[in-house]
Amino acid sequence: MTTASSAVPLSQPYYGAPIGAAVQRFFKKYATFTGRASRSEFWWWILANAVISFVLSMLALITGGGGGVDAAGNPVPPSGLGLVFLIVLFLWGLATIVPHLALIARRLHDSNRSALWMLIAFVPFVGGIILLVFELMPSDPQGARFDA
Repeated sequence: MTTASSAVPLSQPYYGAPIGAAVQRFFKKYATFTGRASRSEFWWWILANAVISFVLSMLALITGGGGGVDAAGNPVPPSGLGLVFLIVLFLWGLATIVPHLALIARRLHDSNRSALWMLIAFVPFVGGIILLVFELMPSDPQGARFDA
């Protein structure tokens, strides 16, 4: 029995990917900077990552991970379970930064742009906006030149 996600090879973008397939492909293509990623692959991962990061942040905040102040007004560092959630959140970010950069590169390839356009994010004020616009752009068939 074949599933929809197994019908699309990893070397090709999965247009109309459901959230489960998008997350699965994100981790299967952990450090693959070649090829292309469809808008659905990209944005489903962004949503999943935002939800996971938000939940971990809220758990850290609720359990004292934000620290606080004592009765005298002195700052108190995070401790206990809150500190554990902060560490998990940090490790999550560390574990997903490389595949996230690879996904951005593949998304840029799908819109027929070089992955070097990621560097535009370092331009103050407008760089991130320009990169966001590039990530929102529809697929360009000429982006197939980036397929491995």
